[in-house]
Amino acid sequence: MRAVWKEIASLCFYLAIITVCTYLLVNYAIQRTQVEGGSMQTTLYDGDQVLVDKLTYRFREPQRFDLIAFPYRYEDDTFYVKRIIGLPGEKIRIDTQGTIFINDVALDEDYGTETISRPGYASTPRILGEDEYFVLGDNRNDSVDSRFAAVGYVRRQEIIGRVFFRIYPFSSMGKIH
Repeated sequence: MRAVWKEIASLCFYLAIITVCTYLLVNYAIQRTQVEGGSMQTTLYDGDQVLVDKLTYRFREPQRFDLIAFPYRYEDDTFYVKRIIGLPGEKIRIDTQGTIFINDVALDEDYGTETISRPGYASTPRILGEDEYFVLGDNRNDSVDSRFAAVGYVRRQEIIGRVFFRIYPFSSMGKIH
């Protein structure tokens, strides 16, 4: 009988460890987020399920072109996924032809799916603060992002983490570049 109680205690101990590890992983290391809308096409699509790495930015600063997740300021439990274009201290401007300028130099990138038709606030030069990031959706004309007041610049402390892996749909499962 003593062996049975020992086995039950051992099982409870392992279940407790698994529960604690799962809690820590979900709350402090990785978050699952669902993409809604087409603002990140052709990288991410409506309905995609992605994982957000919440640890990387504890050890390094966000980089240009990283995909990040951050909370939408006006709605609880809503997170945006956008691409970092401008870094702290940089001057951002988008001209009438849709060219993005960083510190007066045209940005060489091919994430945007089309020419930007609405530069919004970025139509005049904007200088980012020491902890601010300028983000855009890859589907530039179907994205509410840093060009508009609803999102504005994203502060460093608002960034939840780096979007790194698509888990659904299964046919597209894999690392996100």
